[in-house]
Amino acid sequence: MTIVIGFEGSANKIGVGIIKDGLVLSNPRRTYITPPGQGPGMGAPLVCVAIVARTLSQLWNKPLLGVNHCIGHIEMGRLITGATNPTVLYVSGGNTQVISYSERRYRIFGETIDIAVGNCLDRFARVLKISNDPSPGYNIEQMAKRGMKLVDLPYTVKGMDVSFSGILSYIEEAAHRILAAGDCTPEDLCFSLQETLFAMLVETTERAMAHCGSEEVLIVGGVGCNLRLQKMMAVMCEERDAKLFATDERFCIDNGAMIAQAGWEMFRAGHVTALQDSWITQRYRTDEVEVTWRD
Repeated sequence: MTIVIGFEGSANKIGVGIIKDGLVLSNPRRTYITPPGQGPGMGAPLVCVAIVARTLSQLWNKPLLGVNHCIGHIEMGRLITGATNPTVLYVSGGNTQVISYSERRYRIFGETIDIAVGNCLDRFARVLKISNDPSPGYNIEQMAKRGMKLVDLPYTVKGMDVSFSGILSYIEEAAHRILAAGDCTPEDLCFSLQETLFAMLVETTERAMAHCGSEEVLIVGGVGCNLRLQKMMAVMCEERDAKLFATDERFCIDNGAMIAQAGWEMFRAGHVTALQDSWITQRYRTDEVEVTWRD
């Protein structure tokens, strides 16, 4: 029996999860909500959580494991959904990647070349002064359901990579002008932005599936709980006789259990992080991790 406590600290969240041999025992999470129009505004969250983890490891004389954030999302998704060897779409406020496993690595087939899709949505929410409670992306999703008109926006796919900075700059500049002219509603803009961004993600995911001969797609990361994204991906999967795996906000949004699950996998495979090596970095890429716990 192996029990693992996972500590997750992101830009505006803290989560502590407990995993016991693949069973989620606890997964509380708290989110700092800023006023509309502002970003998270919290400093050094990774450092704070790392200090807590190091302290408890020494107090309780327990092994310490440093976990890659993206790997945590993937392993949590695999655990909850039962996906075996999927093409992974990792979409969040800080990351956008299309990933597939091969030879002990999660290989990045495509990614954003500038900002992440979640960051694009969050920044547009600030333009319209959309509430951050419970999250700007969720509120954009609800407004998009009432959108009726598709506004033409830049669509930028470069091979397997995507770019979101251009579409954000365009809609930031155009939003107030076209709203003032009565050409569309805020709901129309939310609808149009979602449709364009998600179409780009579905296109690159399908291309990776074709390359790998994959019959499964797993969506992970905070944006992954968006039901419109899931529906668009499901249509593509159905046309390819493939299967879509996705989870809800309990496990898509950053949480402690995903760190615990990845740590559980790593520990069972013989990994332990020495205290002096337990530094934190925001540039720990997905494909840098040797995945020794998979065949």
